Amino acid sequence: MPQVTFEEIECKSALNHINIPDMSQLRWSLNPYRGCQHACVYCFARGNHEFLGYDTGRDFNERVIVKTNLVPVLKRELRRSGWKREAVTIGTACDPYQQAELKYGLTRGALQAFAAHANPCSIITKSPAIERDLSILLELSRVADCTVIFSIPTLREEIWRHIEPETPKPSSRLAALSTLSEAGVRCGVMLAPIIPGLTDDAENMETVVQAARDNGAGFVGDNVLYLKRGTKEWFMPFLRETYPHLLPTYERFYRGAFAPKAHSEDVTAAVQRLRERLGMTPNQLPSREPTGQLQLAV
Repeated sequence: MPQVTFEEIECKSALNHINIPDMSQLRWSLNPYRGCQHACVYCFARGNHEFLGYDTGRDFNERVIVKTNLVPVLKRELRRSGWKREAVTIGTACDPYQQAELKYGLTRGALQAFAAHANPCSIITKSPAIERDLSILLELSRVADCTVIFSIPTLREEIWRHIEPETPKPSSRLAALSTLSEAGVRCGVMLAPIIPGLTDDAENMETVVQAARDNGAGFVGDNVLYLKRGTKEWFMPFLRETYPHLLPTYERFYRGAFAPKAHSEDVTAAVQRLRERLGMTPNQLPSREPTGQLQLAV
């Protein structure tokens, strides 16, 4: 287990406004932490650690910024007369239930604030630790829209161990999905990122979509891997060491940040066929990042 440093700061604002025309459903985000102990090799938020003067590799995994006053600041912002109770997405740039949450409880406090103000929100996580807050999620669901989205790119443990080294097992996420769904919380799954050569085959994608449906997901979204600055510099050496046979493909695919449009469209179409066959709906929230260079990790 890596030695993690928690850098405690006070934030000026909790809510981050996102003003992107083609993402009208995602106007506000909230991130209790910056950096993430889950250490996913593909995480698109790695580049944002550079703004803090840290590197996007081990520093991102092991130097976690904690917004210690996030909850009182959020409560103040929710009380403002101009606030229109717009939906807020928690976890657009870090996992709000990473290991730091067990120490600080900032996500739990934020959910309590949203419940008290009947403010809709969604949560994106890879952690079954969210089950701890089931009673709060149910309380929130009674007064406002509340959606929990579990990120599950694969159920293959040999791949999971490499790409998401400090995350809980995908099977434990499915178990948490089932628990929350059965209790009455609206849940979905993001099949993301879909990684060329590792998780974009038909068998892997069908397995995830089928498991999502069987465990109570109301929808499945998808997103093909993109490699922005900060992420690419960390991901490519990982690929060279762990899956060297894929290097020629990635050197061809990722001259920029995004995979070729034709490949992404083929993958999206394949997932849509799976959804239709298994009776699932698409993700009802926008993907974390459109074709532009949106920055969410504020």
